[in-house]
Amino acid sequence: MSMIRDLRAAVRPSRVSLRKDSGAYDTTRDPATTTAVVDCAVYRDGARVETDTPLSPHRAMRQVRRDGGFVWIGLHEPTEDEFAGIAREFGLHPLAVEDAVQAHQRPKLERYDDSLFTVFKTVHYVDHDELTANSEVVETGEVMCFTGRDFFITVRHGGQGSLRTLRHRLQEDPELLLKGPSAVLHAIADHVVDGYIAVADAVQDDIDEVETEVFSPGRKGTPRGTDAGRIYQLKREVLEFKRAVSPLLRPMQLLSERPMRLIDPEIQKYFRDVADHVARVQEQVIGFDELLNSILQANLAQASVAQNEDMRKITSWAAIIAVPTMVCGVYGMNFDYMPETHWKYGYPLVLSITVGLCLGIHRTLKRNGWL
Repeated sequence: MSMIRDLRAAVRPSRVSLRKDSGAYDTTRDPATTTAVVDCAVYRDGARVETDTPLSPHRAMRQVRRDGGFVWIGLHEPTEDEFAGIAREFGLHPLAVEDAVQAHQRPKLERYDDSLFTVFKTVHYVDHDELTANSEVVETGEVMCFTGRDFFITVRHGGQGSLRTLRHRLQEDPELLLKGPSAVLHAIADHVVDGYIAVADAVQDDIDEVETEVFSPGRKGTPRGTDAGRIYQLKREVLEFKRAVSPLLRPMQLLSERPMRLIDPEIQKYFRDVADHVARVQEQVIGFDELLNSILQANLAQASVAQNEDMRKITSWAAIIAVPTMVCGVYGMNFDYMPETHWKYGYPLVLSITVGLCLGIHRTLKRNGWL
C-alpha cells in the first residue's frame, strides 16, 4: 500500500538542528483563556470533519459514536478540574489521569482495559552563544497520550514540544489517518524521537568544543585545560537528556513486539524502527556521559599538573635566592675577623662567587625541567 510506503515521509519532520526549529516554542495556550483544550477535532474517512464552531470534547465524542471515526483532543497543562470532565467522558483510568495532570513522569507505557497510556519526554536544545558554567543546554517537557478505540488525547506540559505542525502534516495524509488513533501514536513517538536525534547532534557539538579546549596546546605546547564548571554543567544536562531517553526504549519495544488490540497491525511494525532510533540515541547519550567523565578527569589532572609546575618554579627560585640571602646574612653579622673583609678585592670576589652559584643552580634546575 502507498500508505505503508510513505509512512515515514508523512510523519517524520526534517532533521535540522533544533537551534533553528521555529516550531519548538509554539505557544498553544493563551493564558487568558479558561480552557486547556488546544484543539479538538473529529477525523472520519481519513479527513478532518470541518465544523462552523469549535467542537467541545463532549460534542465531538457524540459525533464519533453516532457517525464513526475518532476524535483527537489536544490539551496543554490542564488542571485537575479542567481534565475531570474529559476523563469521565472517555472513561480514563484515575491513575493515568492523576499522572497526566501532575506531570513530572518518566517515559512509560501502561495498558488499561479500554486505553493505552503513554508518556514521552520531549527534549529541546537551548541555543547559546557560549557554553558557561550556568548554561542550560537541554530543556525537557512531557507529552502524555491516551489511545482508545475511537479517541486519542494528548496532554502536554512545558513550553516546547508543540504538536500543531505534526497534526497538520497528518491531516495531509488521509491513508495514514484511516488507521485510526494508533497511527497518531506512532507519529508522535517518531516525532519525539527525531527530536532526540537532533538534540544529540547539537550536544555532540558542545562536547567537541569542550574537548578541543581541554586538549588544545597552551604554554610550551602543554594542554591549557578549561573551566571544570563548564564540563560539570554539560554533564548535568547530558544526565537530564539521558533520563528522558533511556526509559523510553522498553515501551517502544513493547509496542513493536506484543500484539495489542488498540494498535493496528500495519502500524505496529513501524514502532520497531522508533525503538531502534531510541536505542541509537541511548547509546550516544551513554557515550556522552562516559566521554565527559574522561574529559573532566583529564581537565582535573591538567590543573594538578599546572599547580605542581608552579610549585616547582617557586621552589626553584627560592633555592636560587637562598644563596645571596645566606651570604648576606653571614656578612651582616659585623664580626671584626670575617674572611676577606679587609682585602681590597674581597667584596667583588664574594659577589662574583654568589652570582656564580646562583647561575649554576639556575642552569641545573632549567636543564632538569624545573624552570
